[in-house]
Amino acid sequence: MRKNFYLDTSIWRDYFEDRKDDLRPLGEFAFQFLKNCEKNKWKVLYSELVVYELKKDYSSERIKEVFSSFQDFIIKVKYSDEQILESKILAKQIKESHEADILHAILARDNKAVLVSRDKHFDCLTDIVKIIKPEEIIFD
Repeated sequence: MRKNFYLDTSIWRDYFEDRKDDLRPLGEFAFQFLKNCEKNKWKVLYSELVVYELKKDYSSERIKEVFSSFQDFIIKVKYSDEQILESKILAKQIKESHEADILHAILARDNKAVLVSRDKHFDCLTDIVKIIKPEEIIFD
């Protein structure tokens, strides 16, 4: 069964920085998730919004370099004016999150993908899309 996942910027940052929290190797979780997607021929989606958020801390060259490592199974998805408008409207209703995270959730939903994130701002968006952490995904 083919699956699609949309990675939030936080997961890419875990990978880029090989981040860890007090107990867990977050960068390793991100790496293993990506390798398992490749092995299972599952697609990983990202958007220009992810690239924009990554550019706050990384050069365009670094981002292209990392993404090129996964070129066989990552797909860039575009967002429409309608999706941007929906995220603005929902941001006024959902105070626990913000417009950019809501747009990530909408993009995952509209592309029939599971949103992969560990950002707490997404906890209130489960009515829009299924959200899971990379280490919680079961690979067959």
